[in-house]
Order: sequence, then structure tokens, then C-alpha cells
Amino acid sequence: MTRCSFFIDGFNLYHALRRLDGPHLKWVNLRALMARRISRSETTSNIYCFSAYADWLPGPRRRHEQYVAAPAAVDVEIVLGKFKKKDRYCPRCKGATIGHEEKETDVNIALCMLDEAYKDTYDRAYVVSRDSDLKPAIAMVRNEFPDKEVIVVAPPHFGHSADLLSAASRKRKISKRQIEQCLFPEHVLDSGGNVVATRPQEYQPPDREHTEV
Repeated sequence: MTRCSFFIDGFNLYHALRRLDGPHLKWVNLRALMARRISRSETTSNIYCFSAYADWLPGPRRRHEQYVAAPAAVDVEIVLGKFKKKDRYCPRCKGATIGHEEKETDVNIALCMLDEAYKDTYDRAYVVSRDSDLKPAIAMVRNEFPDKEVIVVAPPHFGHSADLLSAASRKRKISKRQIEQCLFPEHVLDSGGNVVATRPQEYQPPDREHTEV
């Protein structure tokens, strides 16, 4: 069996989901979704999701905390970076504002992918991102470990990064239908049957007919 590991750029995927028809699609089960990427000759080694909390936005932060707890319950390892304040100048109003810039995610993905390659935990890496900053890491994995493959996976409604394709072995795509078929139930349970995450009201599906699993 070919061992596969997944490295998911959480915000790349999130911004793609925002463009789909319905906020309920953000409540996606990453383990179930990644299982649709592999064939019967492949097995999943590890799934990593890289993200960061927007601490200055209470509502999104609350929803994000619930979401982080959900994939963690199905053995998806969450790796959190951070946002950094950044001064911005508005040429139209001639004023300065404070923005926020996500830091560490691309570095964390690169380090994790390389670390797992050196530990030989996978034969094939699936990278769910279109961030061109990951090109050097993908190229290094392929150069240092010629027997390993790196497949770049584009989120729905987004094309592939040409830079990543130039370094990767192959490409794949996530469809909206696959997202729709891989949603968490309203209440996510741990192995002991305890509720560890509850779907936010803002993410309620149109039919509201989900069964707990």
C-alpha cells in the first residue's frame, strides 16, 4: 500500500469555501474529504491542517474554535500559526490603518512536509494549497527523496498555482460536490461518545437533516 499524508492550507481552503453557495459547507470533515483523494491502493498516514485564530474578531474566532475541535476528533492534527499586526496606508483617504497578516502557515507546512519525509512516514504527499511560497519545499522533497511524490490539490473554484505545478509530481482538484458529501454532523463526538464540537448556527445546512455519527 502507498502511504499518503495530507498537508492542508486551512485558509486557502476556507477562502475557497466562502465562494461556494452556503456557509454550511465550511463545516467540512477533512478526514472524509481527504479519503476521497486516494485509491484502494493507498492508505492514509497523517492529515495535517494549518491555520490561525483571528483573535480580534470574536465571532469568527468562536466559530473557528468549534471547527478546530471537530477535525481534531477524527485524528486530523491542527497546527496553529498566528496573525501579526501590520500598518497599512490608504492612498485614497490618505490615512493609516492597522491590518492583520497571517504568519507561519507556509513555513509550518514546509517544515512539516520535510520533517515527515525525513522520518519516512509517507510515500506520497498531498498538498492542499495554491500558495506559491510552498514551491521550494515541494522541490526539495522531490530532489532529496526521488521515490516520493508530491501532488498539489486545488480547492474548489480556484485553479492550480503554476509555480506549484512546476515542482509537483501531479495535480488533483476538490469539487463542490465532494465538499457537500463530506460534512460533519451537527454534533461531533469523540471516541468515548462525548460532544467535542457543535456546528455553529451560522453553518446550519439548508435541509437541517444531519444524523450524528
